Amino acid sequence: MSISVQDVEHVAKLARLKLSDQEKEQFTVQLNAILKYAEKLNELDTEGVPPTSHVIPIANVMREDVVRESLPLDKVMRNAPEEEDGQFKVPAVLE
Repeated sequence: MSISVQDVEHVAKLARLKLSDQEKEQFTVQLNAILKYAEKLNELDTEGVPPTSHVIPIANVMREDVVRESLPLDKVMRNAPEEEDGQFKVPAVLE
């Protein structure tokens, strides 16, 4: 697989980039070099290597949900800028 100047022009058009002829040629060479390097990965023998999604072990650090008592209403309302009937009163956001 290789990248042509037409491929670079197509991607530049999609990205709404205006490239000079020199830039098109430069990016074509660079992208082909990247693809060639990536193709070297196909030379590796991965037989017997299990697929992984992360290179380091990752464990869920979230705790289980536990039902517990809520804070008392008077303690919660201490942080309210304004209160009305035991509820936070906020400026209207809809007319």
